[in-house]
Amino acid sequence: MNIFNRREHIALLIGDILVFAASLWLTLFFRYAAFPARALFAEHLFPFLFLFVLWIAVFFIAGLYEKQTVILRHRLPHLLFNTLLVNSALAVIFFYFLPVFQITPKGSLFLYLAFSFLLMLLWRIYGGAVLSPWKREKAIAIGEGEELKELITEVNNNWHYNISFVSSVDAKALATMDFKEEIVKRVYTEGIYLIVVDLRSDLVEPMLPHLYNLIFSGVRFIGMHKIYEEIFNRIPLSLVRYNWFLENVSTSPRLTYDALKRVMDIAIACALGAVSLILYPFVCIAMFFDDRGKMFVVQERIGKGGRIIKTLKFRSMRVASGGGPAEITRVGKILRATRIDELPQLWNVLRGDLSLIGPRPELPELVRVYEKEIPYYNIRHLIKPGLSGWAQLYHENHPHYRANVSETKVKLSYDLFYIKNRSFFLDVKIALKTIKVLLSRSGV
Repeated sequence: MNIFNRREHIALLIGDILVFAASLWLTLFFRYAAFPARALFAEHLFPFLFLFVLWIAVFFIAGLYEKQTVILRHRLPHLLFNTLLVNSALAVIFFYFLPVFQITPKGSLFLYLAFSFLLMLLWRIYGGAVLSPWKREKAIAIGEGEELKELITEVNNNWHYNISFVSSVDAKALATMDFKEEIVKRVYTEGIYLIVVDLRSDLVEPMLPHLYNLIFSGVRFIGMHKIYEEIFNRIPLSLVRYNWFLENVSTSPRLTYDALKRVMDIAIACALGAVSLILYPFVCIAMFFDDRGKMFVVQERIGKGGRIIKTLKFRSMRVASGGGPAEITRVGKILRATRIDELPQLWNVLRGDLSLIGPRPELPELVRVYEKEIPYYNIRHLIKPGLSGWAQLYHENHPHYRANVSETKVKLSYDLFYIKNRSFFLDVKIALKTIKVLLSRSGV
């Protein structure tokens, strides 16, 4: 079951395309002060179709089809404004510098950009009113803990989900409650055909025979873990036990995926590594005039299988005088802000120590702390670590260089999501979103 309306993804995509087309029609209408003939519209539509495809790709990279962006509306205007600016720049390049697609007069392009900007803003902000009438399915939640409360609050406060919790049952009260009165009666009287239940709870297990009988009344069941994972893009550690790992984590070879992932690693690392060589002399000169220290630093990290790997980075720290703690250099601040300090790690990707996508490799001393404090922490070492990953995109407070058990638990929940769901498509998605993060300088 997909709790987030897939129909809304499609509706948003179709709506975006229609906005692009409507903007073109309005441009021609105001440019020629008359309803544009079909032949005139078709003549202009053909070159614009290539631009529409490019713009949709930019929307995807920016996350405008992600459920988090759609639901958290306060983020939308700023993100949409920046994305439309990028699309405007692409349009100028497309029509001004590619002779095949040049249009006349050039002023029509800017008129089009103005219309598309206004219509897209209105559509994306107020289009929800058009999508919202879709009926939400009534559901009952059975479970316990903060995750259940978090799940109910998230679902019931956002119409973008196609279910609504009309009731919740605390698993701790199941042993003393009248099951027929509290659940069965509500199912029949309120037309409830979906029950979300924590199937891993020991408190719920005695009630499973009663829940089983509801199948014959057309009631469907879905595990609480599955919905939580789909909504929050992570797997909270409090909901998993050893049996979860046995069901969802495998080290057996996946030949097609492994081959495609390695080809992507080599191809992109070679391309970016070659291009990045242009920056090396400038970094060297900047470091020389800053503190005259060495250019590179080699760091030990934990790689696949728990083995030590040595990663190469541009140096961004120096040891303070008197043997004090290391401090970041002026050049180092720039290198970190732009992520240029990590470019030498592309050679680690070529060597096979790292992948482009995967859980970020951790310092050995921190790993020793986390393995003692966090259950299942070593599971992230089953796969090759990466330069960027799911946790780097979605975990906002991931710690750096110092031990932070509470935040690392959250980070691990995102890593578990990736380990379970990893695929070539997911890797491409992470790579595209990483580009967006780097361009926005928000960091990874």
